Amino acid sequence: MRRYESYKDSGVEWLGEVPSHWESFPLFVQAKISSITNHIDKELLSVYLDRGVVRFSDVDEKRTNVTSLDLSKYQLVRKGNLVLNNQQAWRGSVGVSSYEGIVSPAYLILELSNKFDPHYANYLFRNGSMVSHYLIASKGVGTIQRNLYWGNLRRTPIFIPPLSEQQKIAQFLDDKTAKIDQAVDLAEKQIALLKEHKQILIQNAVTRGLNPDVPLKDSCVEWIGQVPEHWICINLKFLCCVKGGYAFASEDFSAEGIPVIRISDILFDGSVDNINCKRIPPKLAPNQKDCQLKYGQCVMAMTGGTIGKVSVYKYKELAYVNQRVGKFEVVSSKLNYIFLYYLLNSFGYQEYIKLTAFGGAQPNISDTEMVDYQIALPSIEEQIMITNYLSKETTKIDQAIALKTAHIEKLKEYKSVLINDVVTGKVRV
Repeated sequence: MRRYESYKDSGVEWLGEVPSHWESFPLFVQAKISSITNHIDKELLSVYLDRGVVRFSDVDEKRTNVTSLDLSKYQLVRKGNLVLNNQQAWRGSVGVSSYEGIVSPAYLILELSNKFDPHYANYLFRNGSMVSHYLIASKGVGTIQRNLYWGNLRRTPIFIPPLSEQQKIAQFLDDKTAKIDQAVDLAEKQIALLKEHKQILIQNAVTRGLNPDVPLKDSCVEWIGQVPEHWICINLKFLCCVKGGYAFASEDFSAEGIPVIRISDILFDGSVDNINCKRIPPKLAPNQKDCQLKYGQCVMAMTGGTIGKVSVYKYKELAYVNQRVGKFEVVSSKLNYIFLYYLLNSFGYQEYIKLTAFGGAQPNISDTEMVDYQIALPSIEEQIMITNYLSKETTKIDQAIALKTAHIEKLKEYKSVLINDVVTGKVRV
């Protein structure tokens, strides 16, 4: 891509050179604090990391207590105002508003001068370089309790082209980012189809087997339907049991010791993160064998938004399961542990988990309910044949998903780099 004819030193180490004709100033020169309240009749707005300023009525998640809030303290946002989430600006939760409305008193509202084209300004203030400034201008402990301070942000150096050039840049980025977003959307839809295909493949294999011509019989279970004639119908609780995890104290975790598997360590690809997990010193390890995790055992999330997420522990190293992680122990020679894994991942079982779970926003399921489930079971020999087939086919699907996911990440990275290069003058449009 093209560069500008001439550049000048910005005086800012991270920025380097900028086009010679671009104007520079500290942010406070062309932006002032706005804090106008008592406009309860205005539409409620919010700021999202990936979307900028949006109307609250357009988001999927709704606050159940909005009507009970004292909206008189909410701040007025006009079209063209820069809105920054005080606690999340350092992550990119900022945007120039296309709407008039009100936002939380915790937000920072800046009225931008007519030096800025609002559309261009939205790209400028949301790009990675600016976000890094929000982090510098924020105070707090760790990565959670961080608050943005105008006193720190106000002297941030800003470099902008003339208005006509800003408008040209904004239009260019609109066109380019729209194409990138379309490509991302297509890849995400393809991933969804691959996951659906994987689910159907597993469901058919664990309920019908691999021979499409095998004689069938009624399973007497509505969700299963017909099953191979030689399979037996049995409750899962006669084949395996579930042991709940131990309530480890977070202050006892250390960098070394025995692995402790939490819900976050149960990965969606069917593996368990034994590398980045928390650990417990041997001297603090509980004596209960019920919470010990051994090679080949399945673990499942028993609570939260990922309830039903299941993986196989494939490490020789002994581990422990944390609270609200269920460990499946096979107690019958009639059940293969890998077949159990695919069974637990089947559409029928996952739907059972969702329907059985209780607790509303934070669903939970008990260890007894997790195995109180009717299944159709083939012989051990046939289970092994099915697992070998599923392992081969699902690996292909997982590889395709991984490629699509990597492609999405590259597209998002390209989008971020493109925006940053254009709004900092590294590239001329």
